[in-house]
Amino acid sequence: MRLQKYLAVCGVASRRAAEQLIAAGRVTVNGAIAQIGQCVDPDADRIRVDRQPIEPDQKVYIVLNKPEDVITTAKDTHGRKTVLDCVDGVKARVFPVGRLDRDVEGVLLLMNDGELAHRLLHPQFEVDKVYLAWVYGEMTAHTAMKMEQGVELEEGVTAPAKAVILNAGKETSLLRLTLHEGHKREVKRLCAAIGHPVRTLHRIAFGNIKAKGLRPGEWRYLSDSEVAGLHKLAGM
Repeated sequence: MRLQKYLAVCGVASRRAAEQLIAAGRVTVNGAIAQIGQCVDPDADRIRVDRQPIEPDQKVYIVLNKPEDVITTAKDTHGRKTVLDCVDGVKARVFPVGRLDRDVEGVLLLMNDGELAHRLLHPQFEVDKVYLAWVYGEMTAHTAMKMEQGVELEEGVTAPAKAVILNAGKETSLLRLTLHEGHKREVKRLCAAIGHPVRTLHRIAFGNIKAKGLRPGEWRYLSDSEVAGLHKLAGM
């Protein structure tokens, strides 16, 4: 098995994040610095990250209603509160699936299933992320249609986003946006590109998972049926 996949299977991080750990020289196999793409035998090789031995963990799946002013990362060098601080008491090593900006609230998945996390974020599987966005200015149906046709950003034209206008006022409008790409700060950049910068943003669903009944900062374990639903969306 390739090393980065094994690290993902063990719940260390997503496959992409595991590659970053390897590239940084933080992973060793039988005492030697590992290389990206290296194959390992989990039954025979001694694999460590930051000198700590790695073994498969029991899979844990969590949904957090992320509050504002919390960083979506495992650690923060500036001492700011992170999403892992919100799930204090969970013994398994979990990591966030994707990111929400510091000022964005809503559904955030945390797990130690690197393969599932990789697939949920990969555009190939088109897993929907649904947002409520208050934007500046009066949104029109014509402008919303631009989102559905794709908008030019620095990295190219975005995949079509479903945009539904829930309320249109002269100063602000409320949209429900459904996207399946995961470019950095995509919703904010998408809205700014069509002339309606985001005022506030809230993610209400990630695939089949919602945070209904959870106040900001609260979390729960996913049910077996919810996990099965995520696996189905990810083609697993």
